[in-house]
This record gives sequence, structure tokens and C-alpha cells, in this order.
Amino acid sequence: MVPHTVFRAVIMGPPGSGKGTVSARITATFGLKHLSSGDLLRANIKAKTELGLLMKSCIDQGHLVPDGVMSRLILSDLRGLGRTSWLLDGFPRTVAQAEALDKLYSVDSVVNLDVPFQTIKQRLTSRWIHLASGRVYNIDFNPPKVAGLDDVTGEPLVQRDDDTPETVTLRLKAYQTKTEPVLEYYRSKGVLETFSGTETNKIWPHLRAFLDKKLLAPREGVA
Repeated sequence: MVPHTVFRAVIMGPPGSGKGTVSARITATFGLKHLSSGDLLRANIKAKTELGLLMKSCIDQGHLVPDGVMSRLILSDLRGLGRTSWLLDGFPRTVAQAEALDKLYSVDSVVNLDVPFQTIKQRLTSRWIHLASGRVYNIDFNPPKVAGLDDVTGEPLVQRDDDTPETVTLRLKAYQTKTEPVLEYYRSKGVLETFSGTETNKIWPHLRAFLDKKLLAPREGVA
């Protein structure tokens, strides 16, 4: 299904809430262009663009990428899309970034995945990856055929440094501090829609039904 009019959305949720899986389903079902801030960040660093070098410097020093730099990166890519329906993932993460986005585009919907932190901790600390391919396994619901080894290559799986229990707790606290105000920002604008649950497959039908209605409803004033 492709929207008849331009539809612009943001997906939000804590790390490990299933944003990647849900984003893939939204883009496949509704034909939206998916823009991930993480993917853009890595691509610019790899290509050694001016912004990429600046962001790498921040990351290497253990600093957060400044709001202005992240906004320039994302908004530059959005301009290149023209009048296209899109789904933003990982941006905005601060109110300043949300305000920068609002100056150029009207956001039709902000989808918030509300997954209990305890569920996320269990999910992330059970996650193991095959570094070379990026294949992800979960001990609880998607285990490898042989414990500790990749199904395809048989090579050892590793746990990311940011998936250890201590780091996951810190990441979730950081999300609360930095991103909760963004949810309030969009709630005040009347575009925030929250979907709660512990399993992506149970959240998805409700989210799809919501988007079906949004995309079929006549809308005016698209920026």
C-alpha cells in the first residue's frame, strides 16, 4: 500500500523496543522511505564526509553528537527526498532536534513503542550477534542452532559492549532523560500515538490498523 498523499512519521521507543523490526514492517506495508539516523551516521563516518568526520571526532571523545550537527545531517537527507512519504527512526532525540525538524516539515504521526524496561533488559542482555554479517540472535526467542555459533558460518557470536546488563541500564536511563521530553513535545501537538506491549507481533496489528486509518483519512496543509 502506497499513501495517496505525502505522509511523514517518526518512530520512537527505548533501545531494544523493536523499532528496527517495526520500521521494516511499516516501510514494506505502506511504502514509506525509512531514514535511520544510525545508518546515516555510520555511512557518513565511513565515507569521511565533513559531517562524518565531525561526528566521529565527537564519538571518539565520548561526547554526544551536537543537536545542530545531527539536525544538519538528517535534514539534508530529507530535503533530497523531495515530496516523499518517510519514516524517521532515531531522530529527533531531543526537543531542539524536534524543533529543527518542525521548521521544515509537518510531522503527521509520531509512533511511540512503549515496552517495559524489564522486558527490554531481558531482550537486550539475551542478544548476541555475528559481527561480520550483522545477524542477530536472541537466546530466548531466536537462538542459534548451535549455542554461541552463527548458523551460516559457524563462527563465534559476540555480545555487544552496550548490551551488557550494566550498560543497558545506563542506556535506558539516558533515554528517559533525553527523549521523554520529546514525547511530551509531540503529545502537546496532538500527533503522538503510543502502542504498549511486550511483544512486537502483538503490537503490530494495532499499529497497522492505526496507520491504515491515518493514511486513508483526508489531510490538509501538508508542508
